[in-house]
Amino acid sequence: MKPQPPRQPIPWSYHAVIGTVRPLLIGITRRSWSGAENVPRTGGFIAASNHYSEVDPFTVAHFLVDQGRPPFFLAKSTLFEVPALGPALRHLGQVPVHRQTTRAGDALVAAREALEEGKCIGIMPEGTLTRDPDHWPMKARPGVGRLALTSRAPVVPIGQWGALQILGRYARRPGNLLRRPVQQVRAGPPVDLSDLYDRADDPRAHVEATERVMAAITSLVAELRGETPPAVPFDPARARREEGR
Repeated sequence: MKPQPPRQPIPWSYHAVIGTVRPLLIGITRRSWSGAENVPRTGGFIAASNHYSEVDPFTVAHFLVDQGRPPFFLAKSTLFEVPALGPALRHLGQVPVHRQTTRAGDALVAAREALEEGKCIGIMPEGTLTRDPDHWPMKARPGVGRLALTSRAPVVPIGQWGALQILGRYARRPGNLLRRPVQQVRAGPPVDLSDLYDRADDPRAHVEATERVMAAITSLVAELRGETPPAVPFDPARARREEGR
């Protein structure tokens, strides 16, 4: 299956990456895509996914590229400091996130501008690989809620499962790629946040919006896994406090 043509302008380097990485992913994995009808055909939107393996961005990007909506990810600013990788990320149009600094809001400004240009912004709200022992989505940072409410862009939840068969959490070596592991990706309908739009500057609304997005993502992951998720998402901050007692 050929990917649909991108529905928004992307850098030539992004075309080059798609032409190189996509055939590689097709060669080493099998795909089970669903929910493509929920991906907006045009206009800016936020694609929010769970995060449990370093492979996740490639899996989500592969799915979105196949729908003609290549994503521009919000990524940790430290990645942009890595030789060769940093310049490549900048040329690909990815957006650095400077956490816990005075520049932390720059990413949201850049993301809103990209959304206004009709781009797809990819975000993994947890901010890092989940710390949940069973790899379920954990409690997320409120950034996705803040971006959603201040931009009013649709938020499409994406659940994905199977990346651990390629590369385990914090693993240094890939798994058995000769098996061509199945990468499952399911997109759900946009999360309804309309009742929170008039509270776009309220941090509590950002948290509530984020919780709704994560609940939708977790539901999709549960469907793919055929399992029941924890009643309460793993909270890394609470876990650290309990360890310190």
